[in-house]
Amino acid sequence: MTSEPVGDQHLRDLVRLRRVRDRIDREYARPLDVEALARGVHMSSGHLSRRFRAAYGESPYSYLMTRRIERAMALLRRGDLTVTEVCFAVGCASLGTFSTRFTELVGVPPSVYRREAADGTAGMPSCVAKQVTRPVRNREASMTAPRLA
Repeated sequence: MTSEPVGDQHLRDLVRLRRVRDRIDREYARPLDVEALARGVHMSSGHLSRRFRAAYGESPYSYLMTRRIERAMALLRRGDLTVTEVCFAVGCASLGTFSTRFTELVGVPPSVYRREAADGTAGMPSCVAKQVTRPVRNREASMTAPRLA
């Protein structure tokens, strides 16, 4: 019986983790859970969560919510959808969870962001506005001042 070098297994895990991250980036608005993501790359959900956190610094669920909040910020800046419509458009099933996570990442509730974001990014190309208003991960948003522009 031959044992596989540790480095080879690590590289294969990184390829699988990248597939998971790419799937989250593509399918953020669809119902996704860690178990389904893990099945898709033939890992257990616990192993996927541990390896994903080690590679990217956050859990798969946290990464998914960050992607959803980024898209929500873009939709809210447009101003033509309500907060509830945006919540469901980005794949969140609960307005309360969406609002809580949005506030944690952005520093202001989605309703406040929607009201003030258009002024903060007026005249900016959308690609620049997206970069300037990118949410901060892992609850690092300042609670003292909104991060609008």
